[in-house]
Amino acid sequence: MLAYTLRRIAQAVPILLLVSLISFGIMQLVPGDPAAVLAGPNATPDELIKLRQTLGLDKSLLSQIMIFYGNLFQGDLGYSIILGEPVLKVVLERSPISISLALYSLVLTVILGLSIGVIAAMKHNRWIDQVAMTFALIGVSVPNFWLGLVMIVLFSVHLGWLPTGGYVPFFEDPVGWFLAATMPALSLAMMQIGLLARLTRSTMLEVLGQDYIRTARAKGASEPRVIIKHAMSNVLIPVVTVLGMILSVLLSGSVIVETIFAVPGIGALLGNAILGRDYPMIQGGLIFVAAVLLMLNIVVDVLYAWLDPRVRVQ
Repeated sequence: MLAYTLRRIAQAVPILLLVSLISFGIMQLVPGDPAAVLAGPNATPDELIKLRQTLGLDKSLLSQIMIFYGNLFQGDLGYSIILGEPVLKVVLERSPISISLALYSLVLTVILGLSIGVIAAMKHNRWIDQVAMTFALIGVSVPNFWLGLVMIVLFSVHLGWLPTGGYVPFFEDPVGWFLAATMPALSLAMMQIGLLARLTRSTMLEVLGQDYIRTARAKGASEPRVIIKHAMSNVLIPVVTVLGMILSVLLSGSVIVETIFAVPGIGALLGNAILGRDYPMIQGGLIFVAAVLLMLNIVVDVLYAWLDPRVRVQ
């Protein structure tokens, strides 16, 4: 297992370097002058020239790439033009907010998606199955921003059950965090709940048709025991495979949701950076998010290898 983990980490390093190079290239293609944005509209031509020299923008593209990677290996992602602070510092301050929201969404996805999928498979071709799959289809089809706006109108404006937005740190007020994070987390999770429910249902139907399931039932095992002990262990293998993708979507898709609910996470930070043309923040934020997603995928791969030892020898 240790050798497999180290091999996956080694495979992630060139991917991260490639992603960082792509983000650097995208920033080079973006129209506009970072020095002009940083200096402001009242800067003189001489001030712009000096600032470009300070930022290294007057050097060749290859020299800029070498400087970029040199700073990257030192953990220097640059300084935010808007905030005037190191990008890494700002991103690290905001990351617990987005990660906690994504993890809450993942918990909702796993609990509701698995439950709906298992119940639909157990009640195959009955009305419960039809209702469950209709709910899953709605979840897949409804955009998260529209769902977020509807929930704000319903649960905040009309019913007054939940706050319209904002964020409360979990360790300061767990109840306040739960109330503030529920609607954003559910907005992010709804589509993934539908996808996971459909995947779980199809996998469970396939597993329930296997010979060892019929043998367990023939020996007198109760239906809950058959489902929990014999079927779920095999259903979880493909489910764990998609958990990495689900969590990646939850993290990367938080820009709109965090903006709607005024959650000060990485998504809202990158959204404001794009609107303000804060090039270092956009570039550094993309690299940080890519690094987090790679680490999460490594964790999921290791968990999958632990569940299915055949993966470790491939």
